Amino acid sequence: MITSRIPGFYKLSLEERRQVAAEALGIAPSELDAALAGGGLDPARADKTVENVIGTYALPLALGLNVKMNGRDYLAPMAVEEPSVVAAASAAARSVRDGGGFTAVADAPIMLAQIELDRVPDAHAAGRAIMAQERRLRALADASVPGLVSRGGGARHVEVRLLDGTAGAAWLVVHVHLDCRDAMGANLVNTVAEALGPELEALSGGRCGLRILSNLCDTRRVRALCRVPAAALAMEGRSGEEVRDGIVRASRFAERDPYRAATHNKGIMNGIDPVVIATGNDWRAVEAGAHAWAARGGHYAPLATWSVVNAETRDLSGVLASPAQFGWLQGRIELPLALGIVGGTLRVHEGAKAALALSGVASAQELAMLAASVGLASNLAALRALATVGIQRGHMALHARSVAIAAGAETDEVERVAARISELGAVTVEAAKAALTELRGEAAE
Repeated sequence: MITSRIPGFYKLSLEERRQVAAEALGIAPSELDAALAGGGLDPARADKTVENVIGTYALPLALGLNVKMNGRDYLAPMAVEEPSVVAAASAAARSVRDGGGFTAVADAPIMLAQIELDRVPDAHAAGRAIMAQERRLRALADASVPGLVSRGGGARHVEVRLLDGTAGAAWLVVHVHLDCRDAMGANLVNTVAEALGPELEALSGGRCGLRILSNLCDTRRVRALCRVPAAALAMEGRSGEEVRDGIVRASRFAERDPYRAATHNKGIMNGIDPVVIATGNDWRAVEAGAHAWAARGGHYAPLATWSVVNAETRDLSGVLASPAQFGWLQGRIELPLALGIVGGTLRVHEGAKAALALSGVASAQELAMLAASVGLASNLAALRALATVGIQRGHMALHARSVAIAAGAETDEVERVAARISELGAVTVEAAKAALTELRGEAAE
């Protein structure tokens, strides 16, 4: 049985961590060793993946721990270069466990194909003509992606939107809703858009323009919720209630100020993007969709908000909170999240395949829920720090290891130099070099 609660995992050697992770998943450690050697993608294969290749570029692949979602434990694969992200999300997920873990739901994996039509002589007549042929249009769409249809996916709906209308020059866009099953679906959607272009041009009497997916996949949203007992938030001489209220105030700040909301959401994406990258998904598409969703009301807003549980607080199913939870901290997140567990990078990248195996997910929707939960944990960690000791203390303590490496520290020296400069409060390369010289002098005596 998989458990994401692995105390002291960070203290283990790299080899020991792989051993423990493999045991948690019930696979041989050699499988991880083979998949992750060299970052999971050799230069020869990279050369056939994108253009003008001169090598590969690696990121640390780590595991986010303590994640319990919908009653089950998950190891969250995270590919990220920024110190403290993994540790902070794991620590926050540990607090969330005290409240029962995350609950999450995801929409059906529906993506939007957009076909632009301009110079339409009569917008209303064109709309009626197109919708009268909806069944045939869906059949044409399905015929262009037979493999997807065989897996249970395909076109589900057609809609017409008026972008602009003046006499004799209407501008329409047709959306085809495509169920992509476990694929992210970009290539499938683009295939459908291009297949339907000529037919829609004929039906509308206008000119067919762009035919491509939309990365604002608001038909493919994910929602996650967590509740944390106030007592689990206490730290540094501050009561849990004090920390809870500081987090809620920080959330209100983000709701009222787009300058703060941008940084608030960056903290959320600190958790989501590493999961997306690790599993071979398109993080640029995820970022575009998330920020477009955040601005959907004409005011850039936070993707996650925090409040205090009371008698009127409801969960994702609309059920009222129990009295035992009154006074707890509740976090909610909602955003479009189009992820896939088949196709794309997973065809060629052994590291992405291994990361997906580590996650233990069985569907694209499950992966989206896991990523959203890690994003909510990352947001909680950032707000908890900001509301108490400040963001820099924990971040700089972990950043000290990178500084120690830059100063020339090797193997066991890294942790010792990092500890010394952290204690001094001087996390600089100069201080690390001085500490390293002192350390090596002591070893030579």
